[in-house]
Amino acid sequence: MTVRVERTFDLDLEPAQVWAFIADPERRASVISVVDDFEQTGENSATWHVRLPIPFFDTTVPVQTRDVERDPPDYVKFVGRSSALRVTGEHELSPTDGGTRLVNRFTVEGRVPGVERYFKKHFDQELDNLEAALREEAPA
Repeated sequence: MTVRVERTFDLDLEPAQVWAFIADPERRASVISVVDDFEQTGENSATWHVRLPIPFFDTTVPVQTRDVERDPPDYVKFVGRSSALRVTGEHELSPTDGGTRLVNRFTVEGRVPGVERYFKKHFDQELDNLEAALREEAPA
């Protein structure tokens, strides 16, 4: 089973501000609740140490992530691979009157029982975390 989700945010931020957040692998990883640790391994690559709270899987899994497509400041696509899962994320930005529209698309393919079920149940919260972090970037 594969889990796919798409959500759009309309933000009161300039596209450059949204791009600065989205294009930074560390900032992207920082809002994901299951990422315990993060290591930058290259300009556009990183290792996320992911802990999934699923039965019989009490371990942290390194997920090798890298940006596979970048079109600054409009689009970034990354892929993460590990023994437990494969994740693909896309962020597409477009200017709006007074801000930015950010379209987020994610696909997770589990390689361990329970991974897809976990993400199907928790993806909304993970996207809420991303949206909240971006909204904190807005000037008061």
